[in-house]
Amino acid sequence: MASCMGMVALSIDLMLPAFPDARAEFGLPADSTQTSWIITAFFLGLAAGQLVYGPLSDRHGRKPLLYAGLGIMTLGAAACALAPSLGMLIVCRVLWGLGAAGPRSLALAMVRDTFSGDRMARTMSHIMATFVLVPVLAPGLGSIVLSFAPWRTLFWIPALAAVGVGCWARRLPETLPPQRRRPPARGAMRAAAAEVVRTPQTVGFAIALTCLFGIMSAYIASSELIVDEVFDRKEQFPIIFGVLALFLAAGSFANARIVERVGVFRMIRAAALALVGAAAVMAIMALVFAGEPPLLLFGLSIALLLPVVAILMPNSNTAAMLPLPHVAGTAAALLGTVSTAGGSLLGSVVDGRFDGTVAPFAHGVLVYAVIGAAGIFLLGLRHVHRHPITPRVQPLPAED
Repeated sequence: MASCMGMVALSIDLMLPAFPDARAEFGLPADSTQTSWIITAFFLGLAAGQLVYGPLSDRHGRKPLLYAGLGIMTLGAAACALAPSLGMLIVCRVLWGLGAAGPRSLALAMVRDTFSGDRMARTMSHIMATFVLVPVLAPGLGSIVLSFAPWRTLFWIPALAAVGVGCWARRLPETLPPQRRRPPARGAMRAAAAEVVRTPQTVGFAIALTCLFGIMSAYIASSELIVDEVFDRKEQFPIIFGVLALFLAAGSFANARIVERVGVFRMIRAAALALVGAAAVMAIMALVFAGEPPLLLFGLSIALLLPVVAILMPNSNTAAMLPLPHVAGTAAALLGTVSTAGGSLLGSVVDGRFDGTVAPFAHGVLVYAVIGAAGIFLLGLRHVHRHPITPRVQPLPAED
């Protein structure tokens, strides 16, 4: 499951060191933000695709749709490697995102098929902690490949990885047995979607996830430009990005170790307050230094922010899915679509306002943190008592 979700991270972070080469090939200025559409287009495809995989997997099972998504992802990555223009590359990235939506959304649904409550949160944290290692290693790997191969070579690596995960997934059991699948009755998907929308707990945490995704999208799309244009450390970008990603992994590992002891909702409450505090620190720092703080201080502010995001994302996913085990595929699809599409658009707003300083990024993070925390406290946590947590609901079969 971590590898399935890691396909998304690999498809994004491996490309970041290639942005300067892409700008040069397509005749763009060195500080152009148009290359950020390589990220945004992928996120939009990722969002749209989840609306297809989730409901269909509720009817036909998880594994057939998982294989379909990995196949489309491989095709999209290969098409990107051959795209003759930036516009065609962006179109192919949407196709790539449509494929990656399969393993991304189905991983969440399969975990929900198998676990519930704090155990689900712990499992999700283990998955997140493992796949977070991909952003740590991917930019460095991309830079190594670029030292001896053209930048388009980076598109073939995720294609090969998708083939490998598809072969590995043959050992994965089907987590949705036929007796638990939703019949293909007319209006079944619409009824399931309506149930998702009518669940305040799910809606509140969906708002939080959208804002968290907006923060991460803005960070991923802006980081290369910030490191290059603000701090003039272009050559050190893979190292800086990788070191900061370690703090993201640390947050996920810490959450996995303590969430069952502390409880998922207590973790969410504390992390939401910490998110607003970390974002406020960054915004104040940007104001004091007129948008150009020392690299060490800016890095420390990011190091405070990322672990909190790593704690909130899996726990908010868990809290959003808890009331809806009977429509897990549709719920995962809607949740993923709203948070991914909304978050990528929020991120593009911040990225598009880049002015040579960190101020637009810092201000955007603070706004999204406040809105996300409001969704958690005003909707999500207020309705938790209506959906008591149960322990494990459908254990996986034991396999070597």
